[in-house]
Amino acid sequence: MRVVVGLQLLLLGLCGSGAQGEAGGLGEVAEINQNTGPKHAAEESTQQITKQTYPDIWTELRALRDMVVELNVHVKLLQRENSDLQTRLSSSESRIDQLERENAEKPKVAFYTALTNAGHLGPYNTDITLKYSKVFTNIGNAYNPSTGFFTAPVKGVYYLQFTVFGFKAGYIAVHVYKNNQRIMYNVEKNNEDWVHQYFTNSLVLELTAGDEIHLVLPTSCSIYDNSNNYSTFSGSLLFTL
Repeated sequence: MRVVVGLQLLLLGLCGSGAQGEAGGLGEVAEINQNTGPKHAAEESTQQITKQTYPDIWTELRALRDMVVELNVHVKLLQRENSDLQTRLSSSESRIDQLERENAEKPKVAFYTALTNAGHLGPYNTDITLKYSKVFTNIGNAYNPSTGFFTAPVKGVYYLQFTVFGFKAGYIAVHVYKNNQRIMYNVEKNNEDWVHQYFTNSLVLELTAGDEIHLVLPTSCSIYDNSNNYSTFSGSLLFTL
């Protein structure tokens, strides 16, 4: 009897152990299925993203390569334009230097004078050379106030101008002489004393170096000047020849 009871207990123990084993096995299978299912899905998703990403990267790289090529072409064009500008700048600077040298070498001649502060000159019974003693400008020192002569320092074209003023009854006049030859005669008649009378005239003359210009007050004529500088004589070199 004891033997029978022992066998029954042994069989019950074995059955319980088997049931636990089967339950445990099923649990492990379920756990494995749970663990492997999401991992497999993630791997598939990563593969899909990779397949989508690689083509996009190659497209961007090709676009960047095209941009670099275009930029290189643009840089070469800018370099060529810069080289052209540098050449033109150098040429302009050389031309400026040449003009500055020519301007520095070109003689500068200009004078402006007034006659006197003495008031009336004339009338006299002979011609007299007018000596414009008040010198305001004498660049190049071509005008001599001691003689009244302007002497051309170089061959060129000169502009000369004079103004004659008077307010005594009679004639006011001036002759223009080039060297010893009269080249212009100017005269005005004033019919009354204390009536202002004046005239202005100018010349453009081609002169050679050493040619002289002076003004002469003719016989029986008068001219007037004072501190207001009514009667003037001026000139300048326009260009050399």
